[in-house]
Amino acid sequence: MAEMDGLRALVTGGASGIGLASAQRLAELGATVAVLDLAEEAPDGLTLVRADVTDDAAVRTAVADAITAFGGLDILINNAGIGAQGGVDDNDDEEWHRVYDVNVVGMVRVARAALPALRESPHAAIVNTSSIAATAGLPDRVLYSATKGAVLSMTLAMAADLLPEGIRVNAVNPGTADTPWIGRLMERTDDPAAERAALNARQPHGRLVAADEVAGAIAYLASPASGSTTGTWIAVDGGMSGLRLRPRTA
Repeated sequence: MAEMDGLRALVTGGASGIGLASAQRLAELGATVAVLDLAEEAPDGLTLVRADVTDDAAVRTAVADAITAFGGLDILINNAGIGAQGGVDDNDDEEWHRVYDVNVVGMVRVARAALPALRESPHAAIVNTSSIAATAGLPDRVLYSATKGAVLSMTLAMAADLLPEGIRVNAVNPGTADTPWIGRLMERTDDPAAERAALNARQPHGRLVAADEVAGAIAYLASPASGSTTGTWIAVDGGMSGLRLRPRTA
């Protein structure tokens, strides 16, 4: 039997990037997987439930549709999010509220809608996608970092609240990942090749993180085999959060 045979999972933002890689990994391990996304078509082999995570009614309907289709829910991957650039004085109140509404409150809406079904599962797990930006100061990322720091703190508080109910809650902190979103950001710069080189060099292992590598950590945290892992996070960042290497010499 595969590791996740019989388990039912919902992945938000699951139609591209880290979300898609995670949904595919869970399916490879035997889970039945739905993605909650704004995409028009479901990725191959996955079920699509459409919703904007800023719309509570739409989220509740989409989560209920997935639960009805699968007969329950065991795993929630709270991955949907958007980016933001700039220093503390570069974004107005409206943008702060918009990004928080997606990156933080969006996770709250989905978790809130999924909890009744998760409480019925003997293998319930929630994995929230945070970021290296939650634990390291990155230039021009104040708003984004603030939201991901909130996700990390929220993960710990959720884990404390939900452990007595048998629901494990963890987070994954990716470094800069090679995803379509990062690709679009690089294409908007004056020199995309130089920007990619700078982002590669920022991570100690010298390259962007692959979405599949983050998916592997998410699958570990979601798996029943990790039943004693809760209230923590895994950094998938090429060593960026903890290593201080000497500059390489020729």
